[in-house]
Amino acid sequence: MEFQKIGFIGCGNMGSALATTIQKNDRSIYLSNRTPAKAEALASKIGAQVQSNMEIATDCDLIFLGIKPQMMGDLLQEISSTLNARSTPAVLVTMAAGLTMQTIQMLAQGNAPIIRIMPNTPVAIGKGMILYCTQNVSQKATDEFCSLLSGAGRLDELPESLIDAGSAISGCGPAFVYLFLEALADGGVACGLPRAKAQAYAAQTLIGSAELVLQGEQHPGTLKDAVCSPAGTTIQGVRELERNGFRSAAMEAVIAAYDKTCALAKKE
Repeated sequence: MEFQKIGFIGCGNMGSALATTIQKNDRSIYLSNRTPAKAEALASKIGAQVQSNMEIATDCDLIFLGIKPQMMGDLLQEISSTLNARSTPAVLVTMAAGLTMQTIQMLAQGNAPIIRIMPNTPVAIGKGMILYCTQNVSQKATDEFCSLLSGAGRLDELPESLIDAGSAISGCGPAFVYLFLEALADGGVACGLPRAKAQAYAAQTLIGSAELVLQGEQHPGTLKDAVCSPAGTTIQGVRELERNGFRSAAMEAVIAAYDKTCALAKKE
């Protein structure tokens, strides 16, 4: 299966980033947004076309639902009859936190193929993490979908029961990382470094350290031990982090984000 016509209903930051990535695959992109000017601006930037929600539901093979969870019911009620009247069903892609694929199908009043994704903000620069799961989607369509989004970063399939846990790391994690990065830079400034240099050193250090982990040859603990010379400077810094509960705080941040997502899901 090849998705030739791809629609985006909702042109927020994430939808815009994914549309920009997919446009590089020489596909026809159609955009719709509650504020038309926003869709028009993105369309002009990436060479897409602006359509209505109904036109996208009628014509597109792959439809990204880039809207807030609380708006999903109204949108799907608007386009469900059009979706269900198609001879070839469109694959719906949802990125709404807390809404399961079963809920999306129920709101769409049909049995549409669903791909649920949880991307993070670094997809905007091709360094993102995209978690996904599928329902009623063929392997060929899934492979095509992953190929289209490969330019946005890494993709990894998870059972839907683990999507919220994964998103608590990859989806919320950038905010936690930025806090740590800013704190490292603040420490450098306190030691006399210019702000710009301290920030650049911290950012590059995080990039390089993460790449070493992604190479997969050594456990993070082993990599940490390699930096900590006996009676050296680094182990004293690690001691202070441990004394102040650094690892526990990071773990609790992920768990708190997960718990909040679960609470939101129960409200739907």
